Amino acid sequence: MATLLHLDSSALPQGSSSREVTAVFRKAWEDQHPDGTVIYRDLAADPLPHITADGVQALFAAPEERTAEQAAAFALRTELAEELERADAVLIGAPMYNFSIPSSLKAWLDQVIIMGRTAGVEQPSAAGTPTTVVASRGGSYAPGTPREDSEFVTTYLEKVLGDMLGLDVDFIVPELTLAHSVPAMAALVDKSDASRAQAHEDAATKGKALAARLAA
Repeated sequence: MATLLHLDSSALPQGSSSREVTAVFRKAWEDQHPDGTVIYRDLAADPLPHITADGVQALFAAPEERTAEQAAAFALRTELAEELERADAVLIGAPMYNFSIPSSLKAWLDQVIIMGRTAGVEQPSAAGTPTTVVASRGGSYAPGTPREDSEFVTTYLEKVLGDMLGLDVDFIVPELTLAHSVPAMAALVDKSDASRAQAHEDAATKGKALAARLAA
């Protein structure tokens, strides 16, 4: 049976738009694969350490020459790389924080990107893995909007997930998620609701379709 690697990074344990949508995708996936495997990491509740000198230098040291700290750092990076390589599909919740991704997700990326293995080679070790990113945001950064040039979530993740790791990246983008809680956005509530409904529909459809494709 297929394996799904599911990462959430929203700091909110409840009321998170990205968590809502990844949950819809995952349910659709699990309905198709009741006996399948889900590798789940809540990067906000159980954050990974940021990359350190030990984690970097361990890659350039022979195993027998690594310090205890380097060996531990290398073991973590290897564990994360193996989870990515084992996955038949990847699901990532990536809300926009201050125009970019949460630092918890950036920590995962810095640990899992291993030059010569998962990146930096002609055929990265997880190349081609279908990856769905739920890139929620409180406002709108769509083409033609005033803040279009401040959208650094999908543009960054296209580069790092697609170009570096070689993953096959697709986005679901719930927008205007703050419309119900920010008085100045009250006029945008209907558009927010429509975006939320579309994101849920897309997640259910894509989760089911991807699971069926991999099972074929």
